[in-house]
Amino acid sequence: MIFIGVDTGGTFTDFIYRDGGEWGVYKLLSTPSDPAAAVLAGIRHIAGSGHVHIVHGSTVATNAILERKGAVTALVTNRGFEDVIELGRQYRGSLYDLAYRKAPHIVPHDLRFGIECRVIPDGTVLEGMNDESAARVARQVADSGSESVAVCFLFSFVNPGHETRMGELLERLGMQVSLSHQILGEFREFERTSTTVVNAYVAPRMKGYLSNLLDSLDEKDRLSIMQSNGGSISAHAAMREPVRTILSGPAGGVVGAFEAGRMSGFTKLITFDMGGTSTDVSLLDGAVSLTFESSIGGYPVKVPMIDIHTVGAGGGSVAFLDAGGALRVGPESAGADPGPICYGRGTRITVTDANLYLGRLVPEYFLGGQMRLHPERLEPVFRKMSAAAELSPRELAEGILSVVNSSMEKALRVISIERGHNPQEFTLLSFGGAGGMHAAFLARLLGIPRVVVPRHAGILSAMGMLIADIVKDYSRTVMLRDSRPTDTNLEELFGLMETRAWNDLDDEGVRREAVFFQRSLDMRYRGQSYEITVPFAPGYVEEFHRLHERMYGYGSPERPVEIVNVRLRAGGAREGIESDVQEKVSTRPDARVFQIGRPVVFDSKVHDTRIVDRSALRAGDRIAGPALVVEYSSTVVVPPFAKATVDGCGNLLMDIA
Repeated sequence: MIFIGVDTGGTFTDFIYRDGGEWGVYKLLSTPSDPAAAVLAGIRHIAGSGHVHIVHGSTVATNAILERKGAVTALVTNRGFEDVIELGRQYRGSLYDLAYRKAPHIVPHDLRFGIECRVIPDGTVLEGMNDESAARVARQVADSGSESVAVCFLFSFVNPGHETRMGELLERLGMQVSLSHQILGEFREFERTSTTVVNAYVAPRMKGYLSNLLDSLDEKDRLSIMQSNGGSISAHAAMREPVRTILSGPAGGVVGAFEAGRMSGFTKLITFDMGGTSTDVSLLDGAVSLTFESSIGGYPVKVPMIDIHTVGAGGGSVAFLDAGGALRVGPESAGADPGPICYGRGTRITVTDANLYLGRLVPEYFLGGQMRLHPERLEPVFRKMSAAAELSPRELAEGILSVVNSSMEKALRVISIERGHNPQEFTLLSFGGAGGMHAAFLARLLGIPRVVVPRHAGILSAMGMLIADIVKDYSRTVMLRDSRPTDTNLEELFGLMETRAWNDLDDEGVRREAVFFQRSLDMRYRGQSYEITVPFAPGYVEEFHRLHERMYGYGSPERPVEIVNVRLRAGGAREGIESDVQEKVSTRPDARVFQIGRPVVFDSKVHDTRIVDRSALRAGDRIAGPALVVEYSSTVVVPPFAKATVDGCGNLLMDIA
């Protein structure tokens, strides 16, 4: 069995695989019109006719939402609550824009159906569902042209009877159904409805995509899908709940980054993942951080996700002059087709083109020499744009990199300084195909003393998917006041959730001895509107007070607290994948590591810069900048102000002066 991690990006599709005891990497251009084509081509290249276990980070659900290309979706809810998804929280995307208008919702008004039934907060049925009227609504939904339907009734997370019955009626008519109590068993009807609607909207597209992949694989092959929470699930589970895969690619990167940092002895990390289309950043203070308050395309999605902040800045980001003549970069990307100018088809300058123009990319080493770059195409385009900007071509290229670095610096500030963290106490862990070319400059801007660049940095997201545990998340709203006397109740609630988890993990093929459970509580002071997630362990009430003081500057131990939700994270470790560790064997690089130098521009000056073959480096090797460290999947720029060392895990450690 060959284990393969696959990450589909906007520009490249990345593969990392393990065949027996040997690791291998592979990249090829993505196929935006049919993402599965690149995935299957890579699998055939790697495995031929051999059997495979694939862990895949899919962008199908994300793109369906962002491009509004999901299924025609209907909503069935309580009569009078059909417009909750549009009313929302009265949030205005542009507060001071007098002409602001919300974009049309993905469920139009004529596809929202109400039924007269009602359950009250304690689960009591106030008004029963009439089977005849429910069947009539089900037929109306089926006749409406909808491909998928979301069902969300008030307080169904306490008593799901009405939802279950409505789901049965719709499924009999051939509809694909998403039930809110199965997708998100929590209160707040707007967020629960929105999450269920998003799931219904993307489910047919995800089902079609994954079915296509499965049909192209052998019955002995296995396909798992990365989730936004940092764990994977089976392809069939992902078809039912694709909303849990919205950030699967970036989540794989954070998992891989945390493991790479841990192996090198760093657990306080700021991860920096710069790909072809966007940059994803996350702060890890000893553990991977989860959030339950995310949105995609303006729609709240309240399932657990790794806390990731994204900006539209990547290697393919397009540079242009705005109406005032100012230089701008992104968020528009050249993508894989046509791609940057230097790829041979693009016509607009990108960040990758600017790096190549300044000498920071080496054409002979790009993708191990397997993909040709065209530096000769850059000069006329740079001259034309630089004339319009009243700059020299070199100043234009450096300006493009300064602008994109500024955008990424702001993103790093959002997750660190704006949340009360000092970035100087963290290590910047850089990955992604373009990350190594910018990491040292961002570290200097923020005063971060050290940068870590793992081996195979360009495909670390795929590596994270391969090593990720199989994970299932469960939650339930309980609204328990005066928490101390309720420990017995909590044990009973967690016991019920764990019983369900045992069954689900058994379906996923997890060995019982490999299963782990993580219990937590969403808590707040009585009268507050939002909660803090606290591990369920002895002293959890005191821990809540401590966390509240750290986050908001005060704690009130004398005030009564409420337990709003109980949460269970259940999972099992994946077998057969372990990271290799090098031993420290040298203190000076071998002469064969260094190739002929080349001129590279740093701070408007040309420096004779060595090219270093990363595959020939050994643990303990030291590199003084300026240097370009090249490997198959990425290039690491070591500027004149930095020095790099290879540690015992093969990671490159850059000290920033």
